Amino acid sequence: MAKLVFDIETLAQPIDLYDEAQQEYLFREAHRLPDATASEAKRVEIENMMSLWPLTSRVLCIAMLNADTSKGQVLFAAEDYEPEEESADGPVEFVACMDEAELLTAFWDVARHYDSIITFNGRGFDVPFIYLRSALLNVPISRRDWLGYRYSTEPHCDLAEQLTFYGVSGRDGAGRRFNLDFYCKAFGIESPKAQGIDGTCMADMVEAGRHKEIAEYCLRDVVATTKLYHIWKERLAGVK
Repeated sequence: MAKLVFDIETLAQPIDLYDEAQQEYLFREAHRLPDATASEAKRVEIENMMSLWPLTSRVLCIAMLNADTSKGQVLFAAEDYEPEEESADGPVEFVACMDEAELLTAFWDVARHYDSIITFNGRGFDVPFIYLRSALLNVPISRRDWLGYRYSTEPHCDLAEQLTFYGVSGRDGAGRRFNLDFYCKAFGIESPKAQGIDGTCMADMVEAGRHKEIAEYCLRDVVATTKLYHIWKERLAGVK
């Protein structure tokens, strides 16, 4: 069966897109703190979290690879992107999209050709995020079964679930969850963050027009996830 490995990058929307009532709701916890310093710190914390919520952020990029062939595509939103001279013969195609709706439409067109998906924390983040963003933008969803039965690796194998044995020991036990960077280093895989870029860099990179670098970073996440998947499949798949 064809398996698609994918990852997304997101960015919080500007605060001024929200009306007064929405802003009050978003920052209510900060407003309730009597100390001005603590209130401001809480506001910054909330602003940083907004990139994780599909109602307050958008999809910047989706990188995809076929788990068996390592061929794939990276879609990234960049209205003003001017492509460089690139070879079309490589295993991965980089595609600039005019906006998020075009990006998501292209993603769902690819997804319908795959039987199952592989992610790292996709059940908790990537999948619900793209479902809701697609609904908000009225983009048709071609696969509606990726949040099905949690304790199955078909059609969705979430490595964050598999490597913690579905959270068998809670936060602090032997099966505690680590981030992708930590798992990669532990299993001898080059970390996608080895070049000094992570999710906190997205706003500055977008501002600087570094769209292709965002796409390349997202692809490194997917390459690492693919390698981790093959290690899990060979050494741990089937453990109950």
